[in-house]
Amino acid sequence: MDEERPHRRRIRYRGTHPRTFAEKYKELQPERYSSDVEHILQSGKTPAGSHVPICVEEILEFLQIRPGQTGLDATLGYGGHTRKMLEQLQGQGHLYATDVDPIESEKTRKRLEGLGYGPDLLTVRRMNFADLDQVAPGVKFDFVLADLGVSSMQIDNPERGFSFKQDGPLDLRLDPTAGVSAAQRLRELDREELADLLTENADEPYADRIARAVTAVRRGGGEIATTRQLAGIIGDALSFLPPGERKEGVKKSCQRCFQALRIDVNSEFEVLYTFLEKLPGVLASGGRAAVLTFHSGEDRLVKKAFQQFYREGVYREIADEVIRPSAEECFRNPRAKSTKMRWAIRA
Repeated sequence: MDEERPHRRRIRYRGTHPRTFAEKYKELQPERYSSDVEHILQSGKTPAGSHVPICVEEILEFLQIRPGQTGLDATLGYGGHTRKMLEQLQGQGHLYATDVDPIESEKTRKRLEGLGYGPDLLTVRRMNFADLDQVAPGVKFDFVLADLGVSSMQIDNPERGFSFKQDGPLDLRLDPTAGVSAAQRLRELDREELADLLTENADEPYADRIARAVTAVRRGGGEIATTRQLAGIIGDALSFLPPGERKEGVKKSCQRCFQALRIDVNSEFEVLYTFLEKLPGVLASGGRAAVLTFHSGEDRLVKKAFQQFYREGVYREIADEVIRPSAEECFRNPRAKSTKMRWAIRA
């Protein structure tokens, strides 16, 4: 006789609704509470620990995936785009996927395998998408997708340090086993270097003020080890703003500063540049590539690379204008608002 599984009580929390990431037991177990998760999605929110794929219809319309083809999802994430592309293959062909996140990529691989997409159809490699030429040496891809956004499950988990909404270690690394954290970078940068970083990576208008405030704390022996500590310093640096503008101004500066640090610790611009340089070399003749960007710095790099290779005859066609998610999608998923999609077709 099988032993009965021990009963485990749900997480207890104050008030009528869970507030912290760990307390949201229904959202973190979508397979058990599908109706509750669907209700959250219908309200225009993203359930904690998950991610809603963006521009799915636009991507599939452009990629024109057919059974028997071979493709690459360069940014696996939660696997939303991956699943849709696998559906288009109809059990014929193969999809490769890469991701540097050792925590989320393994969860996604298991989730997709449970849906019937095993190693015969899907190969997941834990590697940086800058190494796309090493994913399947000798293989030419019929289609490639790169979604450059940080996945919601990374943003929502305070242990990853991507958001200042909840306190957590100031980390911001996509791969927490490699490189240095954002907290360490703040200890390494001087005032001028930090101001330049905030300006170049996020166009932060108060970069000098914030950089002075950060270095003043450090010179005084203070530690900036958590997300809320950094957000508090930014708030103090912007205390000069009029009361009616302060809350929103501080929020936006926090968003920009966290973005700038994330780009820095993950070398995102360098990685993207390398990816774009190698992309034509892994595409089959007539192969299609789509890239989703989420801020102007990324979009400029993609636009320039596509235009350069188009002038050189490497791409036979590129997007004249960016493709944006519909107003309806932005209502359902507010995190889609800043998305821009560009595409190219190999000659």
